[in-house]
Amino acid sequence: MFGLTLFGLASLAGGFAQSPGQLVAARAAQGVGAAALGPAALAMLTATFPTGRARVRAFGVWAATNAAGGALGVLIGGVLTQYASWRWVMFISVPMAAVALAMTWYGIVADRPLTPTARPDVLGAVLATGGMSLLVFGIVRTDRHPWTSTTTLTTLAAAVAVLTVFVLVERRTTREPLIRPGLLANRAVAGANTYNLLLGAAMAASFYFASLYLQRILGIEPARAGTMFLPFAVGIGIGSVLAVKLGYRLPPRTLLIGGGLLTAAGFAWFGRISADGSFLTDILAPSIVTGIGFGFCLGPVVSMATAGAPPQESGAASALLNSSRQIGASLGLAALGTAAQHHTGPIPTPSAVTSGYALGMSLGAALLLAAVAIAITVLPRTAPATSTEPAESVVQPTDSK
Repeated sequence: MFGLTLFGLASLAGGFAQSPGQLVAARAAQGVGAAALGPAALAMLTATFPTGRARVRAFGVWAATNAAGGALGVLIGGVLTQYASWRWVMFISVPMAAVALAMTWYGIVADRPLTPTARPDVLGAVLATGGMSLLVFGIVRTDRHPWTSTTTLTTLAAAVAVLTVFVLVERRTTREPLIRPGLLANRAVAGANTYNLLLGAAMAASFYFASLYLQRILGIEPARAGTMFLPFAVGIGIGSVLAVKLGYRLPPRTLLIGGGLLTAAGFAWFGRISADGSFLTDILAPSIVTGIGFGFCLGPVVSMATAGAPPQESGAASALLNSSRQIGASLGLAALGTAAQHHTGPIPTPSAVTSGYALGMSLGAALLLAAVAIAITVLPRTAPATSTEPAESVVQPTDSK
């Protein structure tokens, strides 16, 4: 509820922003709200469906609603940008947050924290955020400062130093650590989060390149470009349903390997886009293949990451998974975007720009193959969910919300 409230208020402030600084501050506040909201929702789902077939179905529904939400966001964003104003992309989140807040208030039973006396690890949070921000900043600025320049090397060295201090703090803190070191020692947790980071890196970059290709190269207006992302969302829905059906007979590790290979094939297909192409020949088919593969991955990666953590750390495991995808998206967009720009060269002709986009997509395929290698070598072999017993909720009701 805190996350929804903050996200809604930050969206309202962003819509009324009068300067770039105000908009960036509103976006940062949105991020804080989402950071509280996403892991809490996943932890609640994990606790309510701890094992069995019900868990597979629950994460399948979660993956499908993610696809529906993503498609709706892209579609509405394109329409609002073209026919209203970019401000309405922010304003539209306010009533959505209000509706979700009401549903949470009336539809979710209140629970009690498992460690109510634990003190938050503020220093760890500051160090983790600062280190990752420096890392992304250093990569993004390679369009102005080469990788071997003093500026880039100094920024990246500072990022490594801050993250190293973060690890030391997590090992020695007397507070509740942001990430308990022992949690990452679990193969399922570590492997699933690494897979998720690479998946997030590739997917964020693909949305970026596909959007630019549709609008800058093919000359399609934002509203129509938004509708062209719908096949991708349909593919995710199909993949999510298939993952549920196959999840009763196949272990999550197998689904992640198959889904990763299928998504990589879609990215490799995207890597063949051309300046004189079209939506039907260059976007539609690879979007469906990529979407189905992505849908295969969504539910199983969450199941692996949270099943490998003890019940009292389901919230931390969910937060770690949410963070790994966001961090992957930031790093992937920065690295692949920079690579595409360097490949384009100083003269941005349509052919050169398209070649840069194609390289970015091909590098996304390479990231997915690396994720598959992680699944094969790191993730443990687990049995499929064959239990037919319904999972019991572990959320205890209370007299008041």
